[in-house]
Amino acid sequence: MEMLEEAGFADAVRTGPGFQLKNGAAFSWGSRYTEFDFTDKFSDGPGTVYQVRRAVFDKILIEEAAKQGVEVRFGHGVTAFDNSGDFARLNIETDTGESYELTAKFVLDASGYGRVLPRLLNLETPSHLPPRQTHFTHIDDNITHPKFDRNKILITTHPQHRDVWIWLIPFGDNRCSVGVVGTPDKLAGESETVLKKFVYECPMLSEILDKAVWENDFPFRSIQGYSANVKSLHGRHFALLGNAAEFLDPVFSSGVTIALHSAELAADLLTKQLKGEAADWQTEFAEPLMIGVDAFRTYVDGWYDFRFQNVVYAPDRSPEISRMLSSILAGYAWDTENPFVAKSEQRLTALSEWVGQLESE
Repeated sequence: MEMLEEAGFADAVRTGPGFQLKNGAAFSWGSRYTEFDFTDKFSDGPGTVYQVRRAVFDKILIEEAAKQGVEVRFGHGVTAFDNSGDFARLNIETDTGESYELTAKFVLDASGYGRVLPRLLNLETPSHLPPRQTHFTHIDDNITHPKFDRNKILITTHPQHRDVWIWLIPFGDNRCSVGVVGTPDKLAGESETVLKKFVYECPMLSEILDKAVWENDFPFRSIQGYSANVKSLHGRHFALLGNAAEFLDPVFSSGVTIALHSAELAADLLTKQLKGEAADWQTEFAEPLMIGVDAFRTYVDGWYDFRFQNVVYAPDRSPEISRMLSSILAGYAWDTENPFVAKSEQRLTALSEWVGQLESE
């Protein structure tokens, strides 16, 4: 929220239709249930954000940017990029088939899954994460059960398959986003059938979604092989932001956080550069950005190799450690005062070994 405040977007987001206050994350596995309270965390800063419908959220941001004077061209796609000269040259094609050339001093690629410049410049490299698949939709949840805290995202580990998990993200209008994530071999089949099967095999989800209505205006969808990486976050006349650079996994909702933080770093540095001041995109953009990305990567890896799951579901988690982990889950993955950021891999491994391996019930 602090970055949205700085950009002048926060008020518009707060009044967004169907946006739900978020103050934490809850985790469920069989009969186990635990929560992280984002207002009780190690790092300074706000402890509440919003669960948003991405289409509505993105529309609000682009409209607010336009109000501030940004020229927005909808339906225009970049088909070629040449950065060999003193300026970047882009070939543009519109939805109506028209084409033109655009010249720019610098290009920030925030194209998300489109990954425009990584594809055009052959920057893509395989992710270290194995291919995974997700099936998802929106439901009219009709949840009245007291077990469910609407102010928290619910992440559920499947009772038999620990590498399969389900998200339940509440919105403010009786809608929830629900999705299942796993390897393609376990999630093979038609999206609706697979998603409902895994959801209703989880005790808590089966209980709280007993009145859910699955048929509405939002279709069942599936995405496979979404994790991505690049050779470099920047180059001559360009830098990559958010998912255009690297996408890890949806498990801790890190995508928006990384996107906003990368945009803030890039905007500050590009402003400095355009003023004629020296700008080092490696030390002032890429390296600071990767502090948080690497921290998130540790906990994503730890989720799937069960180190982080063991910590999350441990019966007697230390309040101090919970506050440190809560900070990371809340998006404060660049706070190097937090030992679980500064030495994320070492700390998580040690903590997981200390709590021990948990078994399915």
